Amino acid sequence: MSKKTLVLGASLKPERYSNIATKRLTNHGHEVVPIGLREGEIEGISILKGTPDIEGVDTVTLYMNPKRQQPYYDYILSLNPKRIIFNPGTENPELVALAQAKGIEAEIACTLVMLATDVY
Repeated sequence: MSKKTLVLGASLKPERYSNIATKRLTNHGHEVVPIGLREGEIEGISILKGTPDIEGVDTVTLYMNPKRQQPYYDYILSLNPKRIIFNPGTENPELVALAQAKGIEAEIACTLVMLATDVY
């Protein structure tokens, strides 16, 4: 089943995990909305900037450190995703608590491992 996924912290650099995750999510049949600091494309998928209005987000997967996440708290929570995945290095107890208070599942996990082991 396709899960619309917002990749927050998307990078144009092919070696970055956010870039790899965007491609792997797409290869697994998920609709991906990458948001980053710079506009560009990852294999034909436009990277958006800022806080675009997006409907029907199932999962937000984070690729930015907790300090960089702070300006996005309200935005992430307003999307009302089913879950937020905190990839290695993005763990943030403050955002976990805010998400859980809204009934959003917070997973400390790795998107790439989840895809590779079919638990995404």
